[in-house]
Amino acid sequence: MTHAHKTPLSTHKTRSQEEKRHQDGYSLLEILVVLAIMGTIISLVAPRLFSQLDRANVVATKAQAKTIKLALNSFRIDFGRFPTAEEGLEVLSKMPSDPAMQAQWFGPYLEGDLPADGWGNAYHYDLPGIDDRGGQASPKVISYGADNTVGGKGLNADIAM
Repeated sequence: MTHAHKTPLSTHKTRSQEEKRHQDGYSLLEILVVLAIMGTIISLVAPRLFSQLDRANVVATKAQAKTIKLALNSFRIDFGRFPTAEEGLEVLSKMPSDPAMQAQWFGPYLEGDLPADGWGNAYHYDLPGIDDRGGQASPKVISYGADNTVGGKGLNADIAM
């Protein structure tokens, strides 16, 4: 016959309570080790992540500038000209107040408000000049880059379409 070994009930409770007390939380040392590991990982990943975000701003700005340029060409089809300096890019998304222009305006040529570039700055409109054959040259849609000033290198470089 086998006899099961019996542990007194009071000893069993004491061990269970003692084990539970040790499993209740993390020690300060464990938390510090985890924070150190997370800090190391972030310091390795963050530079790459931020460079990807900067590159995404450039790509988004170029895409938006191309969209605005297409809207300018649609405006030219309707009016036979590009917007004037007074009209600016706003005429692509908002109907002009001049009743004579309203009859020709088949916009909005851009949905919603005029977008900002990847850094939250307004696009600039460079009026078209005259090309070599005496015709109207194509206008430029310009973002002045991250610093929003003319010229620059890298992220501060101008983006013109």
